[in-house]
Amino acid sequence: METTGKKLTAAERKSMTVTSVVELAGVLNPANITTAAIAKEMNLTQGALFRHFSNKEAIWEEVMTWVEQTLFGRVMKAIESNPHSAVAALESVFMQHVDFVLTYPGVPRILFGELQHVEATPAKRIVQDLIQRYGERIKQLLEQGKAQKEIVFDLDSGAAATLFVGTLQGLVMQSLLAGEIQLINKNAQSVFALYLRSIRS
Repeated sequence: METTGKKLTAAERKSMTVTSVVELAGVLNPANITTAAIAKEMNLTQGALFRHFSNKEAIWEEVMTWVEQTLFGRVMKAIESNPHSAVAALESVFMQHVDFVLTYPGVPRILFGELQHVEATPAKRIVQDLIQRYGERIKQLLEQGKAQKEIVFDLDSGAAATLFVGTLQGLVMQSLLAGEIQLINKNAQSVFALYLRSIRS
């Protein structure tokens, strides 16, 4: 993966490291990804890798920061592209999330792996923050839908937001268990349609 004939900046090297970890997580158990494997993927020595990261935990923190920024960026773009319809925005967010998983299948493996840690690592805190921010934004969108009279007025928006996120997580988990990431794409439309039936006015 290492670019030849060009001296990379620290930011470029960190970005390449994130890409390498995400690609490796698509084919390996994230828990088994070593700094040696990352360095090999990048055609670097471990010493060169550690010029940019103090330890493996710092690499994982950088990866989680990228995941949070990239996924939440997609969520916000989907919402902003549908300002006049909360229902349309919800569907766009749902499908954007599905596309994100299909594009970066290693990411859900990393996320689930981080959440299994007993200790509160920096990377785990970023994942928890992402899930909380995601849920809060969906809750706000549901409240917007009530005001637009697209969504039933007495809906428990907190529970519905939890169900929205949980539905996506369930689709991802099923695809991982089946060893077929495309399964999430096959089921996304019909599953979202069922969700929509439960909240639409």
